[in-house]
Amino acid sequence: MNNLIDDQEKALQILKNKGEITIKELAELLGITTEGARFQIMKLDSNGLVKSENRSKGRGRPKQFWSLTAKGHSRFPDAHAEMTVKLIEKIRTSYGEAMLEEVINATSADNRANYSRQITTNDSLSSKVEKLAAIRDREGYMAKAREQEDGSFLLVENHCPICSAAKVCQGFCRAELQTFREVLGENVEVERVEHILSGARRCAYVVKEK
Repeated sequence: MNNLIDDQEKALQILKNKGEITIKELAELLGITTEGARFQIMKLDSNGLVKSENRSKGRGRPKQFWSLTAKGHSRFPDAHAEMTVKLIEKIRTSYGEAMLEEVINATSADNRANYSRQITTNDSLSSKVEKLAAIRDREGYMAKAREQEDGSFLLVENHCPICSAAKVCQGFCRAELQTFREVLGENVEVERVEHILSGARRCAYVVKEK
């Protein structure tokens, strides 16, 4: 029984990281049979955690791709969501936007100091991006980085543990991008190319030398 539950949790993690996947691909990643993967997907589907879409890629029969529903995404923690949102609204109504901006700036300064202790100016761009991804992953963003064919790097965050806060105050997202730019260095260009708050399933950044 525990193995079945473990496989379901692993399947959710895979779907969160991959975005969408076929049952065959899921079976390979879980190391189980296709029928076993189908069983796991059906259990998740019955609980409203996943959804499917049939899509053609070239010739042949359409393939069925599975992805998380909003309920499935909610299985991943949004750090103290309700309390954080209430605190933001309290600061905003009691002290105004200027004070809220000060709080965001102070938090960002702490993050920059923390990141800068782990990422040095002498690091290569590759090392900087990998270290940043590792830090963000430890913070719950399910972050990964990879080099692209053109020599740039793609930093991906498959989860946002402060999503509820960011929805009511997008200053957090603006500050996050600025933090990345300052930590990675003035000779590095950072562009957000995917954004959860704009409807994407993840946040993604292209990082390259200027």
